[in-house]
Amino acid sequence: MANPVLLAVDDDAEVLRTVQRDLRRGFGHDYRVLAADSPGVALRTTEQLLEREEPIALFLVDQRMPGMTGVELLTKLRALIPDARRVLLTAYADTNAAIRAINDVKLDHYLMKPWDPPDQNLFPVIGDLLESWRANYRPPFEGIRVVGHRWSPAAHELRNFLARNQVPYQWLDVEANPEAAAKLGLDTDVDKLPVVVLPNGERLVLPTNQEVAAKIGLLVRPELRFYDLVVVGGGPAGLAAAVYGASEGLLTSLIEREAPGGQAGMSSRIENYLGFPSGLSGGDLARRAVAQARRFGTELITPQEVTGLRVDGHYKHVSLADGSEIACHAVLVASGVSYRKLDAPGVDRLTGAGVYYGAAMIEAEDCRGQEIFVVGGANSAGQSAVFFANYADRVTMLVRGPSLAREMSRYLVDRIEQTPNIDVQTRVTVAGAHGNDHLESVSIRHEGSGVVERCPAAGLFVFIGAAPRTEWLAGVVARDDRGFVLSGPDLPRDEQRPAGWPSDRDPFLLETSVPGVFVAGDVRHGSVKRVASGVGEGAIAVSFVHQYLAEVGAK
Repeated sequence: MANPVLLAVDDDAEVLRTVQRDLRRGFGHDYRVLAADSPGVALRTTEQLLEREEPIALFLVDQRMPGMTGVELLTKLRALIPDARRVLLTAYADTNAAIRAINDVKLDHYLMKPWDPPDQNLFPVIGDLLESWRANYRPPFEGIRVVGHRWSPAAHELRNFLARNQVPYQWLDVEANPEAAAKLGLDTDVDKLPVVVLPNGERLVLPTNQEVAAKIGLLVRPELRFYDLVVVGGGPAGLAAAVYGASEGLLTSLIEREAPGGQAGMSSRIENYLGFPSGLSGGDLARRAVAQARRFGTELITPQEVTGLRVDGHYKHVSLADGSEIACHAVLVASGVSYRKLDAPGVDRLTGAGVYYGAAMIEAEDCRGQEIFVVGGANSAGQSAVFFANYADRVTMLVRGPSLAREMSRYLVDRIEQTPNIDVQTRVTVAGAHGNDHLESVSIRHEGSGVVERCPAAGLFVFIGAAPRTEWLAGVVARDDRGFVLSGPDLPRDEQRPAGWPSDRDPFLLETSVPGVFVAGDVRHGSVKRVASGVGEGAIAVSFVHQYLAEVGAK
């Protein structure tokens, strides 16, 4: 495959030469840099590249050009190549237009002229966008293939695992593409699918996530027996702690049961995270954080589940699902929360076959022209509804409460109100899910009247609150009646100290009832369920880890 293209567009010949020179210097090894001196030439060049099936990774377009503005050109280019990254080149006077374009054409970034020095003002921006593009790009011939039935829960779980771990793969639905399975010589018996075909030709029949992970190079077992810090959970809080812990010299291991990013990693778009005016997906946030943690030396173990915690003096012993155990000085519990199960007839039977918990973005293409339902009224549900509105004919949000405003950020409420194919129904609940081998319809109960109506549905995506993952801490660390971990001032107290607290000092702010065991993120009692707060708590917890290690003489 030819190197992906970076297309620069500017009617000023001198500026265009400078752009070409800088792009080639920074990215010419992995990309072809092409130039167009007018919007018309840019459109013709793009159409020719499409005909030759050559990928375009990024458009860098000047705003002020005769006959067509940069925003207008990017609108046309987005229709041709929706996945390419879009950057607007502006003068200071055009910044308002650039900011408006973030929403109008889903602009990824805008650059001010002049951008000297490029090493500081151009290369980091373009490099980050290209890394994001590569993480989501699916070339025509991928190495790993997943073969199965669309409505297979096992196939859905496997595809979701690969996607969330940023592993490129090609999906072959044997019903929609039977000749592909025949060409591979595969048995299409439902009892023998899914099958993973590796680049070397090896085939994994009905594999577990752990079996696939081991084959594709993910680390599924610890490489050492002792660490300074073990982080349990790879959501924003856990990843932040891993970055700060490893960067500050702590021997750090992060253990994640599914995929880095946690619930935030499944968000289709996070638009209110500081520093990203055009927003970013949860997958992008997770990918950047994982790369950062690994750069500083964090050992990232996934998929692996923590099953228990044992305390022996100043040492902590963490038990894993494979029967092994690792020891450490300090533990950070950042295991996050799971969406609560929807209690309605038919839901359990159809989970993974039309009923999904979380965004399940891998199902988006299959929703084209269909009607789907999103259950929930908080930010995660709103982000999912906006995302699926780009694919489904109609998205209906089912909200138990009287309105979206009570739990959802205002920017999302506004976005939903401005999206014509999103319908919001309030004071309703799901009364049932129906279908044979996959979801075909849902029953909706209107709480005011008690009326139940049955509607055709291609998908039901559930976001109904949070249940903490803390069973493995039972009997060791204090939790509230819902299972959230208590810490610092929230710990139950005797006259002077928390009940049973063994130290002369008070617990640190994010320290649990066990000295040296800390908690951060959504799993903490009283936490703010926002990505930024999770990141902040993960970073703060590491400062307390340092103080604890100094106290016990481990530093």
